[in-house]
Parts: sequence; C-alpha cells; structure tokens
Amino acid sequence: MFTQAITNVSAAAFAAPAAKAGKKVTARSAAAKPVRRVATKAVAEPAAVDTDAAARPVYPFSAIIGQEEMKFAAIMNIIDPNIGGIMVMGDRGTGKSTTVRALVDLLPLIDIVKDDAFMSSPTDPNLMAPEVLARYKRGETMETARVPINMVDLPLGATEDRVCGTIDIEKALTEGTKAFEPGLLAKANRGILYVDEVNLLDDHLVDVLLDSAASGWNTVEREGISICHPARFILIGSGNPEEGELRPQLLDRFGMHAQITTVKKPEERVRVVEERTAFDADPKVFRLKYVEEQNVLIAALTAARALLPEVEVPMEIRLKISQVCAQLDVDGLRGDLVTTRAARAAAAYRGGTEVTDQDVYSVITLCLRHRLRKDPMATIDEGTKVAEVFAEVFGYDEDEE
Repeated sequence: MFTQAITNVSAAAFAAPAAKAGKKVTARSAAAKPVRRVATKAVAEPAAVDTDAAARPVYPFSAIIGQEEMKFAAIMNIIDPNIGGIMVMGDRGTGKSTTVRALVDLLPLIDIVKDDAFMSSPTDPNLMAPEVLARYKRGETMETARVPINMVDLPLGATEDRVCGTIDIEKALTEGTKAFEPGLLAKANRGILYVDEVNLLDDHLVDVLLDSAASGWNTVEREGISICHPARFILIGSGNPEEGELRPQLLDRFGMHAQITTVKKPEERVRVVEERTAFDADPKVFRLKYVEEQNVLIAALTAARALLPEVEVPMEIRLKISQVCAQLDVDGLRGDLVTTRAARAAAAYRGGTEVTDQDVYSVITLCLRHRLRKDPMATIDEGTKVAEVFAEVFGYDEDEE
C-alpha cells in the first residue's frame, strides 16, 4: 500500500479539478487545457538530478513556462510508454524541441544487457536482440547494467541505412557471418525516438517508422541476408502546421496530439526571455535553481509508475469512452485503447486506483483530436468537438467543481 502525500509541482501547470458525478460540461470549459495535481507516494527516494553529468546540459523541465498540454502529455507517456508517444504541433520558436529534450532528466532507469547495442532486456525475450536471445535460451548468465532510457534524435536528412542499420555484405560473404551495424532504431529500442519537423520527413523514412511502430521490430534485408531486431520506442514528433500536414497513417501512430501556441501576455514573454538568457549564460547554475522542483516531479512520476498496475477502469467508463469514439466516427479502435491507457496514467498521477470521469476528461481531447476525419467545411476546432461529445456522453461539468 502507498501512503498519499499531495504536493504541488511547478504551479498550476500540473493542477486538475476534482471530478464530481452527474455534472454537465460547457463548451467553454471543455476547451480548457488539462491541468493536474501531483500525488507522490511513499516509495524509494529517487536519485537527485545530477547537474554536472551532462556534457550539454538541457533546460530543466520544471523551468518551462506554459505549454501545459505538451508537458501533461509528456508526463502521461513517461508514466505509461504504451500510450504511444506525442505529436506536438505549434508555432515557430515556441520551445517544442526544448521541452522534448528536457524530458531526459525525468526518464526512468531500465535494466539492459551490458554493452548491448540494442538495449536488450535481460529478462524479456520480446525485447532481446537475436544474439542475446540465443544466449538467454542457452541459460547463460549475462552481465547487466541499469541506465536511463535513451532519447534518440532522428535527423531529417538521415539515410535509410543510418536509421535501420547496415549489413556488411563483404564480411558476410568472406567470413560467413552476419556483420550488422545497428542504426538509430536499434539505439531507440525501449527508449524515445524524437523527430523534429516530422511533417518534413521523407516518405521512405515515414514508411520505415510506420513499419517499426506497427510491429515493434526492425527488419533489414540486403542481398539475401536478413537481420531482425526489436525496435519498440515512444515516438515523439514536432512540427509547424504551416509547413505541411502529416500522412494520416503516421499521425494515427502518435498516441496523443498536443497543440502549442505563442505566449501572448507581455509579462510571460519577458519571463521566458529572462529565464532562457540566464540558462544560456550559465546552464549549470541555472539548473541548480530547479533541482528541488525536478526531484519532486521525479518522485511523483516514480510513484505513479509504481501505482499504475493497480489502477482499474470501471466498465461504465470503458463503455462511455467507446461511445465517444463511435459518435466522433473515429476509425479503428486505437482511439479507445489510447484514451483508456492515458486515463489510467492520469489516475495514477493523481494517486488514485480507479479511473474517474475527471481522469478521462483530462486526456480525451489529447488522445482523439488528431483521429477525427477532416471536414473542410467545419468551422469548429477538433479539440472543442471532442470535448462537446465527451460532455454529452459523460455528463461532466468542470465549471461546477
């Protein structure tokens, strides 16, 4: 059992209204961004943020001003990687890449087979490279290491060989061995694959990502030689909608879709500029200012991940989630599945063991807005449309909280 200790983290960005049964939600309140309160548990004390460890210090996640949708979606995916990643679309210069790279400090530790290029799990055969799996089946003892999960950047100009890996044909023919040079997908296994300006990615790389995201495996075939290895990753993409739309097949692979807008209030803009200037002047000193807030957030995430397996989703809520998806005419069942997973993560984050209407409310717009069929004649924002259908089905009102 866990003992609950409620702690505020980084102001209202992570605060959420408590749910009440039998309420009605208005279109105005439905369009509001989801916000949370953090529940921490009595768990093992997380390691303090090491501000000197990184050669290139990243901007602290707790220091990011605004961008509540993106931060909340990122937190949900850290709690449950099975949600399926985030697509972040927004204006130029709004700090999308900065926010994504700030997740490095929050990522959990995982056990891997030491010195394995594929980040193989030492216990799960489905997450093992072929060589490691062969050793596992022979019952060999493998040395392990505990490391943070990887965040891998996929450059727009990357070649398919760099992404998928290459086979040394000459060595294979002369020595009779499969000489494979792992690519970015191998490095991203059990980690995060980040694509900046994903809407500008070449079609052949989009096809590679679609195949790996669908199957969880990467297969490389050259001259009759085939290599297959696990490639299960959280896919995070960012882009500017003015530069083009994503292919629907790739867009559907992102679990959540966050929209970022430029800060309008002069006071907030000045604060953002001042904070960024201070970070650029001395990153290590700046990061030290946020060590306590970072560690509080890390503790909350650690507690939520530990609590997640205990969270239950009542059948009534499952049926309502599916009813919302049906009324929105969402293709396939991925919307139902992702919304349910995200609602469980939201419940764990607030410290609950049962999903409530409020948990679903906080995630459903992020999970469904990008799955709606495009109507060129529509004048309503997809996020508002999702919220209005949610209000009709769930009968939930934030304004009356």
